[in-house]
Amino acid sequence: MRVAIVAEYYPRRDDPVLGVWAHRQALATQAAGANVEVFVLHRVGGRQRGTLRAQLRQPSVATLDGLEINYVRYAAPPRPWSYGWWGAFAAPPLRRAMSARGPFDLVHAHNAVPAADAARRGRGDAPMVVSVHGGDVLWTSSRVPRGGAAVARAFRASALVLANSAGIEQLARANGARQTRVVHLGTDIPALGGPRSAGPLVASVGHLVARKRHDDVLRAIAQVPGVRFLIIGDGPQRDPLERLARELGVADRVEFAGALAPAKALERSREAWLFAMPSSEEAFGVAYIEAMAAGIPAIGCAGEPGPAEIAAAGEGMVLVPARDPSALATALRRLLGDEPALTALGRAARETVEREFTWERCGVQTLAAYRDAAR
Repeated sequence: MRVAIVAEYYPRRDDPVLGVWAHRQALATQAAGANVEVFVLHRVGGRQRGTLRAQLRQPSVATLDGLEINYVRYAAPPRPWSYGWWGAFAAPPLRRAMSARGPFDLVHAHNAVPAADAARRGRGDAPMVVSVHGGDVLWTSSRVPRGGAAVARAFRASALVLANSAGIEQLARANGARQTRVVHLGTDIPALGGPRSAGPLVASVGHLVARKRHDDVLRAIAQVPGVRFLIIGDGPQRDPLERLARELGVADRVEFAGALAPAKALERSREAWLFAMPSSEEAFGVAYIEAMAAGIPAIGCAGEPGPAEIAAAGEGMVLVPARDPSALATALRRLLGDEPALTALGRAARETVEREFTWERCGVQTLAAYRDAAR
């Protein structure tokens, strides 16, 4: 089966971390038996100095881990008010790129907007599978002008909608998806025995934006003496978070490591005793299962689709109330204060991932979804 994968979020020369989960799923599906080629919607434009130059440096074709990646340049108006119809701007160059490389038996679009919206306009007769990773149904459909209509059109044009958790599947159905299925993303299972911090260390890996609630972890850390916090990632909240750490008197216990290459981020995060990211609007959360695979228990928020589903799959994910630093501090004291119990929970976390959340499992399930959609 020859499959065209269309994605907005995908690793690039200037951002090798962006959408790395989509790349890993493509590799896993290829390993399962699909013949995969990737088309990345590479928007050119922006107001930040140096942005256009960096975007234009991206080659139009690249090979990443043996997979051919086509970067399809397109221009579109500024994001805040026009994102809902970026698919219309991306469709003509995407159609030309796919026609030059086709034909394809199936198109797999990551996110309804803009990828599936662009693909439905130019894919020809090939059936389409759409993966929903959260943004379409948690943000675009309700908060972006014309976003709801674009999401619904993409869902109607799809043979199958894949959701990364049961909660997101329900929201996809509420937004017009008819045929749906849950396919979890995965992670590698690393060897045990890597370097661990000499003292209690909590880690978080993610973009520094408000919904990730790194500020709640800082406030919890301030209530638990002797515990350090490693923050891997960068984003608009970095300066406010650094100020908050100073105001709370914990700056000497917090390391802002910045954005790291995926392998380095995993290496640093595995120094931790616990992983904590009490984020909101968390559709799944590959970072949780990456930590759990290394034998590190993870903490997420109760009521969020991803953490709730991971917790339901087995031990290793601890849920705390949302926006409650004191409850998080209580969980940190309980878990870090009993090393034998923490070690046992880490072993159980790894077993959960080995059973439910590997890339091999993800690839097999994705290929099965392709075959069902093609029928």
